Amino acid sequence: MIPSSFLIASLLFLYFGALFFLFLYGINCYVMIFLHRRAKVRMLRHDEEVWKAWQATDQELPWVTVQLPIYNERYVIQRLIETVVRLDYPKDRLEIQVLDDSRDETTAIATLLIDRYRRAGFNIALLHRLQRTGYKAGALKDGLETARGEFIAIFDADFMPDPDFLTKTLPFFQDPAVAMVQIRWGHINRDYSMLTLAQSFGIDGHFWVEQAARCWSGLFMNFNGTAGIWRRKAIDDAGGWQADTLTEDLDLSYRAQLKGWRMKFLPQVVCPAEVPVQMTAVKSQQHRWAKGSIQTAIKLVPQILRAEMPLFTKYQAIYHLTNYMVHPLMLLIALSSPLLLWFEGFFSLREHLLAAAAFFSVATFGPSSMYLYAQRHLYPDWKRRLRYFPALLIFGTGIALNNTKAILEALFNVSGTFVRTPKFGIEKHSDTWVEKRYRPPVPWLSLFEALLALYCIYGVSLFIQRGTHLVDPFLLLYSFGFASVALLSLWETLCSALKNPEAIRNTWEGGEGGEGHIVRPIEDHQQLAAPAIPMERTPMA
Repeated sequence: MIPSSFLIASLLFLYFGALFFLFLYGINCYVMIFLHRRAKVRMLRHDEEVWKAWQATDQELPWVTVQLPIYNERYVIQRLIETVVRLDYPKDRLEIQVLDDSRDETTAIATLLIDRYRRAGFNIALLHRLQRTGYKAGALKDGLETARGEFIAIFDADFMPDPDFLTKTLPFFQDPAVAMVQIRWGHINRDYSMLTLAQSFGIDGHFWVEQAARCWSGLFMNFNGTAGIWRRKAIDDAGGWQADTLTEDLDLSYRAQLKGWRMKFLPQVVCPAEVPVQMTAVKSQQHRWAKGSIQTAIKLVPQILRAEMPLFTKYQAIYHLTNYMVHPLMLLIALSSPLLLWFEGFFSLREHLLAAAAFFSVATFGPSSMYLYAQRHLYPDWKRRLRYFPALLIFGTGIALNNTKAILEALFNVSGTFVRTPKFGIEKHSDTWVEKRYRPPVPWLSLFEALLALYCIYGVSLFIQRGTHLVDPFLLLYSFGFASVALLSLWETLCSALKNPEAIRNTWEGGEGGEGHIVRPIEDHQQLAAPAIPMERTPMA
């Protein structure tokens, strides 16, 4: 039988080991705030000077290819195409590629729109693949084979670039070392729900603070997969799009920077986008990002360690690639805390433990400080939304099991399909996803999230019983987090099944099967906005 002293020592080691690494990740948020504050005024002034210098020149505009990778986007494809054709750029220098892997009515809708705009003089084509080889990375790679552009702009289906996107980003390619220019994501449905508000807090913190700080300080940053534009030469030089990770954007970004290319971020330029409105969609998106980032870390960290660059730059690059490791660390704390409460010896160390926990908890405010810093600088009415800020903490904690599963899959090289994030054209409060055709898969993991919530509640009760009515705030947060994520996921699935039993189940996912498919008639095309120019059905471009 294993002695209890050994067990408690092991648990303490795991508990404080996890706290220590959470401290390192959390404290880095303060570093990002410092770097941002130090360079903000100087760099924003520099960007203004670049724009003014560009306007004063009379040089020939380069060819630009806009790539729109889509897969089953029937509710947003019209909005996407009609937004992109409004880009303020000469038609004879602009090429638009709709890279379509869809297996539903999306292809037919896109075909009608593309025919309309080709007759209006636009250079726009549909590249429809019957095989999803390489998923998004494969679609982008295949599109490059026929692309004419010296520069390649990319937009996902839920994004709506402003007309001045190209005139705002192209000037920075006057620097021959710049490989990519990324702009900030906006939110067209930020106030739709507590879930969309919580996501907007996190997205704003990442873009306004972290991306800007990394760019302005010469650290590695990444293309975010959309709302950015690449120099074609840099893509080729870095080895092109590769599908061996789920985050092809992060992978290419780091390979390009390891080749000596630089990235540029423009926090002043915003591309509105639709924030996912379902917890099940958020979880699939987070799962993909978490698994892909660790896959990229496994692939590229050895090269980073061997590269000739400052030690601080290497540290920040590794931190950036492994940032999703906070979730298994949080889960480890959630699992070990109630177990520690079983041992009476734990409370004999209470004063020392509480002092150490107070020290480490300083780091837990790092991400919150970064998110609040971004809100304060971006929105004049930021104080009004602070009451919703706890939602970010609750959902961000509750998703720990989902992301831990993703990280374990990456570490043990477990393969899986590329799961898309569904878009429903949600822009205002009256819009709904419930009666639309895309039905979320059954969230079996939520059953374990619910059990974790009960386990953490049990830990809270143990702490109250044995800790003189003290309560561990971490366990309380985990309890709320796991319960909220589990219940919301299960409710969404049940609601969709009851109100829309004819919806296509699991249509978010798709393998790489080689079978062709028939595009079904658009039986509910009247739900789409009527095009300004009458259209008839034509063959695919």
